[in-house]
Amino acid sequence: MWVSARCCFYAAANRRVLVHCYANKAKYEYRPLCSKASRSGFDDYGSVRTSFDPVIPEKFNFAADVIDVWARKEKDGYRNASNPALWFVPEIGQEVKWNFQTLEYESKRVANALQEQCRINRGDNVIVMLPKLPEFWLVNIAAIRIGAVLSPGSMMLTKKDLAHRLSVFSPSCIIAHESVVDLIDEVSASFPTLKSKVIVAPSKARGKKDWIDFHQIQNAASDNHKCADTRSDESMAVFFTSGTTGQPKMAEHSHSSYGIGHLVTGKFFLDLTPETVMWSLSDTGWAKTAYSGIFGPWACGSCAFVHGMPRFNARTTLQVLSKFPVDTFCSAPMGYRSMLQEDLANHNFLKLSHCISAAEPLCPEIIDAWKAATGLQLYDGYGQTETVLIIGMFKCLEYKAGSMGKPAPGMDVVILDKNQNEVGPGINGEIALKKRNGSILGAFKGYRNEPEKTNKKVTDKYLLTGDVGYYDKDGYYWFVGRNDDIINSAGYRIGPFEVESALLEHPAVLEVAVISSPDASRGEVVKAFIVLKDAYLDKPETILIKQLQEHAKKITAPYKYPRKIEFVTELPKTTSGKIKRNELKQREWQKCK
Repeated sequence: MWVSARCCFYAAANRRVLVHCYANKAKYEYRPLCSKASRSGFDDYGSVRTSFDPVIPEKFNFAADVIDVWARKEKDGYRNASNPALWFVPEIGQEVKWNFQTLEYESKRVANALQEQCRINRGDNVIVMLPKLPEFWLVNIAAIRIGAVLSPGSMMLTKKDLAHRLSVFSPSCIIAHESVVDLIDEVSASFPTLKSKVIVAPSKARGKKDWIDFHQIQNAASDNHKCADTRSDESMAVFFTSGTTGQPKMAEHSHSSYGIGHLVTGKFFLDLTPETVMWSLSDTGWAKTAYSGIFGPWACGSCAFVHGMPRFNARTTLQVLSKFPVDTFCSAPMGYRSMLQEDLANHNFLKLSHCISAAEPLCPEIIDAWKAATGLQLYDGYGQTETVLIIGMFKCLEYKAGSMGKPAPGMDVVILDKNQNEVGPGINGEIALKKRNGSILGAFKGYRNEPEKTNKKVTDKYLLTGDVGYYDKDGYYWFVGRNDDIINSAGYRIGPFEVESALLEHPAVLEVAVISSPDASRGEVVKAFIVLKDAYLDKPETILIKQLQEHAKKITAPYKYPRKIEFVTELPKTTSGKIKRNELKQREWQKCK
């Protein structure tokens, strides 16, 4: 008999509230592919939406109140300890499988090592620059144990990026992979707050001047560590937003915002249980890894699967899904699109049953193609660095291709006009979260050191997303575009996503970005930058442009078609994979000055 995981909030002897999903000793029965039944027991959207309203305790620490609780449940037999908490598969070398007991033990040793050898104390700021290695996950949990404030940085950061982060974040310690220590040394001398630098050197390189060896201090440390008695509202992490305009802002999260809030992400959207294996392709430098690689899975006692490939490769990804028992998989839309270019007939997924898209809107063309090729449905979800999951196409909902889904349990989502009045179905406006009793589950503390930007984002009543969308008569939400991406052409407001989705349905189009372009009579018109598939590279451009324009007119309203089309070999993107439409727009409008 299949047993659903149950979400439980209960008071422990030390008056803390432990947050976790747990299962009893009964054995899980594997669901067949394409099953719409929830593994976690989220089968009735309406009742859960109204009943789910977690109370945030005064004290909370994800390491003590979740990781260590799961470790105890393994000892007591309430969780199958053979399903790892962390499963790391390198490109070359030995796999690492740690259950929660091992994760507790090793993270306590790292916490002691960082406190004793690197002088990291509660409240100190720490930057971590590590690729997909087990040490990244250990440092995250160890920092939580200490009560330090951790900020992850992508391995693709430039000298300028790093200097900005050191300047505004003022870390006392940086923990980095051996491949980036020279870059850090170039920059760090100008920042006196940096007390220690720790090198993670899997190649066993030793003797780097002014750097402390991570593995040496870890191996010498005790596992007897007392966790910091952190408040729920105390700062836990800072994520530099991957915005397409201006310098990244520091989105600051508390111990409860992500530590408790991502139970919504893990249980309801990722549909995780102690028996599942979750693989997210996100870069370690971005909040998506926190969503689907740390807090979401471990809140539910699930396995976080990690593959060490430094860059996405469609063929490798398909091989991994065919070799390992990954049942829950998350990728950006472009990942699915790239895998669809491979010969899927030669790949038999071992256990994959739940496919999720993130980072960019998911267009119907990819949904249909993936379903046709694999038999698996693609589920879209919507959230931001500043929040946890806000809207999702949950398994228990009737599926609507192209929709983001409905508001997550615990979330009150509204659409606002330009005067911040709530509007009804079918009307475009800004997507916003409405406060419940003065707060929003999973919401960030604010943009560190930028109160004006924080006040623009969070008002007395709402958290404003800056995204435009609408909801239909059935309560499903649909994405239109970023506020600053909307194109105003002769009085018509056009969202780029709808035009991009239409163009992606044409067999010639590999990637596309739609922006506004100046026009003497209409003010601005729709322009599309298109990356063609190889088979169409030698086709006459004038004929292709005409075909693409006629195709767009048939799929969308005729006034939305791209009056200008430019073919390019690649599109500018952030390190998290988001298209920099603003960069394209700036170039386009600069031509006319």
